Amino acid sequence: MDLTESPAEQAFREELRSWMAANAPAPFDGDTHSLEYVDYLRTWQRTLAEGGWLGITWPKEYGGRGLSPVEQTIFLEEMAKAKAPPIIGGVGIGLIGPTIAMIGTEKQQERFLAKMLLGEEIWAQGFSEPNAGSDLGSLSTRAVRDGDDFIVNGQKTWTSYAHVSDWIFLLVRTDPEVHKYKGITCLLVDMKSEGVSVRPLRMMSGDAAFNEVFFLDVRVPVSNVLGEINGGWNVAITALMHERANLGGAAHVLLSQFLAGIVRAARELGVADDPLVRQKIAHAHLGLEVFHMTSSRALSKVGKGEMPGPEGSILKLFWSDLNQRMVQWAEEILGPYGQLSEGVFEPFSYNYLRSRGNSIEAGTDEVLKNTIAYRVLGLPKSY
Repeated sequence: MDLTESPAEQAFREELRSWMAANAPAPFDGDTHSLEYVDYLRTWQRTLAEGGWLGITWPKEYGGRGLSPVEQTIFLEEMAKAKAPPIIGGVGIGLIGPTIAMIGTEKQQERFLAKMLLGEEIWAQGFSEPNAGSDLGSLSTRAVRDGDDFIVNGQKTWTSYAHVSDWIFLLVRTDPEVHKYKGITCLLVDMKSEGVSVRPLRMMSGDAAFNEVFFLDVRVPVSNVLGEINGGWNVAITALMHERANLGGAAHVLLSQFLAGIVRAARELGVADDPLVRQKIAHAHLGLEVFHMTSSRALSKVGKGEMPGPEGSILKLFWSDLNQRMVQWAEEILGPYGQLSEGVFEPFSYNYLRSRGNSIEAGTDEVLKNTIAYRVLGLPKSY
């Protein structure tokens, strides 16, 4: 594993830092659940895209830079360090765009990729269903061929940003007679189509970024099939590979910032010298170092041109466990102050409530453990 940045990578980091210092917007002062905030994020995404900082690993002919995942990780790290606004089209840029660039037709690439980068069209990922979350192959949303269209009926859930999305990357069942993984197709669906409706899911943290999406006799042109009809499972695997490709960089920075906040709060409350408090902080620090080394090992492998290994699943599993433990330790250290939802202690209360979803989103812990046991360790299946 090589942790030394090349001169070109160092220059990339310095160029990005200088650009961020000159172009990062002022923090949004308002309701982050409002349409004004959505417009603020769209504007920020367009600024990034026009500056050449989005689609870093995308081919140049699609508006990207054609660089490696190393530069993409540097970008995510510096965004986190600068506490820059999030990228509202992150699902499209990090997951759907690269998949369309690899699998899509030339017409699809010309139609969607440029608008995706500029934030003119926001994308959602329509995978999970009420009865097909961890077992995605059991999805039941149906698409029936009718001439030059498919007619779609069904429901998706836990769909991030569907309430502000223009398009959805949708997995549907097109052949119920074959094995469940062989009868799935991926459709690119306009969210403004007649028959599409969205219902937000408000969580206990107050967020409503997740949604239920309903499809009632929605017509989708056959030309909007991504890949092959009944070949959607391979499309999904390609997309998921991109989803976890850059988990480590930004996550490590954000967790480190959170730990620094715990230390500041412990000092302010006068409990920083308590042996139990110091033990919790030490455990968190060690966990962060393990996470960082595992992330760096995965990045080093990709940087050498090797295929990604099991590190993506391992990183996601480790991150969800570490983050949940860290927010629990923060609440124990802060005591009653950890319940405050305003002022200096506000992030701790929010992060504790939000962290409950970590072991479910992007692959449940139980499923990831089985995957690692079976495919990495070679253990027998449990059924």
